[in-house]
Amino acid sequence: MKVIECAGLTKTYGNVRALNNLSVSIEENKITGLIGRNGAGKTTFLKIVAGFLHQTDGEIKVFAQVPFNNIKVSANTILIDDSMTFPSSFTIKDILSSFGSFYEKFDPELATDLLDYFNINPRQYPDHLSKGMRSTFLSVIGIAVRSPLTLFDEPTIGMDAVVRKDFYRALLKDYMTHPRTIIISSHYLKEIEDLIEDVLLIKDGMNFRHLPITDLAEMTIGLKGNSARVEELAKGKEQFYQEKMGKDTIYLVTKNDFDEGDLRQARMQGIEISSVTAEEIYVYLTGKDKGGIDHVLDRD
Repeated sequence: MKVIECAGLTKTYGNVRALNNLSVSIEENKITGLIGRNGAGKTTFLKIVAGFLHQTDGEIKVFAQVPFNNIKVSANTILIDDSMTFPSSFTIKDILSSFGSFYEKFDPELATDLLDYFNINPRQYPDHLSKGMRSTFLSVIGIAVRSPLTLFDEPTIGMDAVVRKDFYRALLKDYMTHPRTIIISSHYLKEIEDLIEDVLLIKDGMNFRHLPITDLAEMTIGLKGNSARVEELAKGKEQFYQEKMGKDTIYLVTKNDFDEGDLRQARMQGIEISSVTAEEIYVYLTGKDKGGIDHVLDRD
């Protein structure tokens, strides 16, 4: 079942297009990484999915319904982000006590156990927490609510490395026991690549790539060697990154659709063949220039 379906989704703020004709569908009971650099349109997309914003153009369905101001969508969706607000007089314990009224699958015991593990006092007020502790508290809510559609927008801001690791592990273990559709927004693919099943990469408000994480890791190949030989080998293929390494040497990242014969011949010519990590591919795909910052600085 498709939990989210959108076609031509566009959102403008004045003269700025936060989303630009984005079309994508997301299946039930998968963890998807929503990846893109700052300003790519990730937060806008999540807020439209959650029903907080109305699109400027295009169509979107969540649970087969238009999400904006939709009670069914609201009852089955939670968006965890750092802009969440609570009554100033409510302690963390008060807030947790209210969630059962909105989300039928909310597990208060799990929430309490996670707060205890992360050393968060339920008698505290959310506004009195540090940045990292507040992010942890919100992430605990996202796990314990067990909403059929759970959206995390940069959930680990301010968390230290150990807490981030524990959060992702807790989320994965609970997901395996209680499957639901989860989208995690981040601009650090390496941090979540062991957690997610699919990658939705947004660039300039558009769906730039949507594919399984395993396919992303296999879609490119690195070639290093004599510039003329490497460029001849990669001629006509989609190229993502290039770096000059001396007078006659180049490193090129290109689409991996070579046959074994081509690669065997390339090695015989002294060309080094290497794999490219998913994080590196993400950087190359979202970069403004195929040559990276060096290309900008070395134009002369």
